[in-house]
Formats: sequence, structure tokens, C-alpha cells
Amino acid sequence: MRRRLAEYGLFFREFLTNHYTTGAVLPSGPFLANALARFVAERDSAPRRILEVGPGTGAVTRRIVELMGPQDRLDVVELNDRFVAQLQRRFENEPKFRDVADRARVIHGRIEELAADEAYDLIVSGLPLNNFPSDDVQQLLAVMLGLLAPDGTLSFFQYVAMRRMKGLVSGRAERRRLRDVGRVMDDALEDHEIRRDRIWVNVPPAWVHHLSTRRSIPV
Repeated sequence: MRRRLAEYGLFFREFLTNHYTTGAVLPSGPFLANALARFVAERDSAPRRILEVGPGTGAVTRRIVELMGPQDRLDVVELNDRFVAQLQRRFENEPKFRDVADRARVIHGRIEELAADEAYDLIVSGLPLNNFPSDDVQQLLAVMLGLLAPDGTLSFFQYVAMRRMKGLVSGRAERRRLRDVGRVMDDALEDHEIRRDRIWVNVPPAWVHHLSTRRSIPV
């Protein structure tokens, strides 16, 4: 409990000081973490490369490491200095994280800086895409989809009705940005979404979108 309260405190402090890149007041809840890690759970004997983008304090990372197969490898990319330090401590000190530490890397930087020839079977993103300019959202989605191996999956979330609610209390420029972000997201989902999960038991409720480079009908 003490560790969890400390994690919440760190996350909330970073939300207050870095709202642009920390898009929520609390880490992802267990139901949201389960949904984001859905395809990590659906494993066979083949080794997989997994990438988590924007893990924050590691709430979803914890679920990923619990579900990893014995030959899976994990890269975790985080920009925030304090979150990086927290993640490194978790891989050093917490049993479930230590179990995979020899097959995991914490990368301090941006996903755009990863080598273009990297290919991941699974990408899980915690980036607050609705906070960013539409051009950045388009680039980030393109980069993540470009890093997928054939038939790989990208899973990310957005809060239910968040753009609509923000639009009600925002000025003209912000409403335009939100509309542009919505169009970029809708285009990516139309082309690549293979499944969508709605998570009511989260603060706030969220949609989890699962995308693939192969075109398919949403479930």
C-alpha cells in the first residue's frame, strides 16, 4: 500500500508540473492495464519483442511483465526523468520486475529516436495523444505503426468523451486542435483498428483501441 501511495503521489506531482506529457491525475487502473495488455496475454511459444511507450510509473508495465513469456523481450521508452528513475528502481527492487530485468530495457528518450529497423510484435502506448497537436499525433501513430512487425498489434487508450468535454470549455483554437486530433485518430482507427474495449471501471472511463498494420473489421 505504501508503494502504491508513493506511486500515486509521484504521478500526481508530474501531472501538475508536466500536464502536456502526463495526461491523467492517476496511473492506469488494473482493468485498463489488463485491456492494454490483452495481446501480451495471448501468447504462444514463440519469443516476442514488446515495446511500451510512455509507461509513467509502470502501472501497465507491471501487468506486461506478469504476462511475458519466458523468451519475450521488453523495451520501455519514457521521456520523463522522474518516471525513468522510478521504472529503473522497480526493475532493480520489485520481484515481478526483477524476474524479467535481464530481458528488459528502460530507454530514456522519445519513441521517434528508436532505430527505424526495430520491429516489435506488440506495442502498448500510454501517451496522452489528446494533449498533443494533431501533427504530432499523426507522426506518433505513424512511427508506432511503422515499428510493428507483420501482424503485430498496437494498443493505446483515450478517455471516453474527453475531447467533447474539453471542447465545451475551450476557446476556438483549442476546439480546432481537438477536432484535428479527432480526425487523425479516426483515420488511423478506420484503417487499422481490429478491436475496441470500453473500460468503465477506470478514472476516468476509457476506450482501448487495438490496431494492426493489416486492415480488418473492428470487433
